[in-house]
Amino acid sequence: MKRVLLIEDEELISALLAKKLSEGGYDVTVAGDGEEGIVKAKMQNPDIVLLDMMLPRMNGLEVLQEMRDDADLRDTPVIIISNSGQPVEIEAVRKLGAKDWLVKTNFDPGEVLEKVRSYIG
Repeated sequence: MKRVLLIEDEELISALLAKKLSEGGYDVTVAGDGEEGIVKAKMQNPDIVLLDMMLPRMNGLEVLQEMRDDADLRDTPVIIISNSGQPVEIEAVRKLGAKDWLVKTNFDPGEVLEKVRSYIG
């Protein structure tokens, strides 16, 4: 079973996405802040990470940078989930190798499931 790590501090969104991804056949782990996300990523070596940008204790950009500096996590696909669709932010995460970007107000859980499937099957 493919492993998805969801790093998201908004409980409603993480619960919705975790439910949809679990129903889609994925093993989902949720982390509520950036530091917890890095710890869980290193422990579990997930197949893909869904990463919020605005997180407590360590923001999404810092998490992504730390993943890219880690040999075991460097090639893990990351999909950004954010409230902002700012071109500056998108450019910064693309440079760090994020695969995709979803704006929270514009997506439904089914779309997230489809994106995950397109990257890890």
